[in-house]
Amino acid sequence: MSCLSALHQAVAELTSAISGQPLDEALQSRLNSEYGVDSPLVRRIRAACDQGVAEGLLCQREAGGIRYGRVFKPEPELQGFSVDVVDMQEIAGPHHEHPSGEIDLVMPLDPQARFDGQAAGWVVYGPGSAHRPTVRGGRARILYLLPQGLIEFSRA
Repeated sequence: MSCLSALHQAVAELTSAISGQPLDEALQSRLNSEYGVDSPLVRRIRAACDQGVAEGLLCQREAGGIRYGRVFKPEPELQGFSVDVVDMQEIAGPHHEHPSGEIDLVMPLDPQARFDGQAAGWVVYGPGSAHRPTVRGGRARILYLLPQGLIEFSRA
């Protein structure tokens, strides 16, 4: 199975399990409890992402020191979520809003790396939230799930 097929299958399994749930702190807690960084599902996601980057299939674009790319557009098999993978090191990305929310899997490549102050694991931003995604303490890879692929970048 290719790394992209493996990633699609793992994300589909995850999004099926959380379909219809509000993007809030309760979901973040559930994800970190049921699908923590050492869970088989997250290990599969991370392995597929690592392989995809190594093969040049993921994070093939670069802007302002951030490597990124949309892996899958929203589709029914993914419960309407899009999937992006981003590689960041000691940088703040562009400010943006999440009209429908955002679910992030933080995968540090350096042990001390933090994404928006969070170590390895899941971070959930609710609908209407906004931030300037920031990685400090090293390098991290982040998998973003966006309902319907919705994201609005600020003009600043």
